[in-house]
Amino acid sequence: MFDPVPAAPPASGPALRLSRALLSPWSRFSLLVLVLLGAASTMLLFEPQRLLASGWPPQLTGGTAAMVFGLAYGALTVAFVPRPLLNIAAGALFGAQTGLAAALAGTVLGAGVSFMLGRVLGQDALRTLLRGRLLTAADGVLSRHGFRSVLALRLFPGVPFAAANYCAATSRMGAPPFLLATGLGSIPNTAAYVIAGSEAASPTSPVFLGAMGFIVLSGLGGALVAWRRRHRLGRGTPDD
Repeated sequence: MFDPVPAAPPASGPALRLSRALLSPWSRFSLLVLVLLGAASTMLLFEPQRLLASGWPPQLTGGTAAMVFGLAYGALTVAFVPRPLLNIAAGALFGAQTGLAAALAGTVLGAGVSFMLGRVLGQDALRTLLRGRLLTAADGVLSRHGFRSVLALRLFPGVPFAAANYCAATSRMGAPPFLLATGLGSIPNTAAYVIAGSEAASPTSPVFLGAMGFIVLSGLGGALVAWRRRHRLGRGTPDD
């Protein structure tokens, strides 16, 4: 009769230890940090703010230019370029309607890339850092009421865009509600900045003044909401 085949010995050795080290939460977190530093360095080298002064390349026109701008917008938000600057540029370059479409597409794209980078590379390591009472409460709110919380963050900007993306990535919130809340909640403020950019040549026009007034009011509202939410989370009060 056939002799029984001996069981394979458990894998061990330097290769296994190396693979475990490379796949560890802190190794992936280090990779995330390197990716973000590389993106930020690239942004500093290319100086995207020059678009406001020199304009869009003349060989790109129409829908193609708006699509390219949306892709660049998404990449730049991952590199921590402030969205107000990009929104103003969208309005100045493409006008209110096309600029708004390009800016919103770039917003959702950038949020999605940041969310997935944080979820795949940083979640396990970052969750071990959520030891403070405030951060633990914030994690619980995003995990239980993610759509509503992200929608409020986008409607009343008080938390930096990139910080909100990575904070949501460390929670148990799913990607679809995060992206939907981001897209819907970003419309009012994005539209205000885009309109302001499209009317920048007429700073005394009612449209420009109305857009700037909305920006100021939403900023004040965001500061109030952030203050109330911070104190509520600090007391451990559920956000129901």
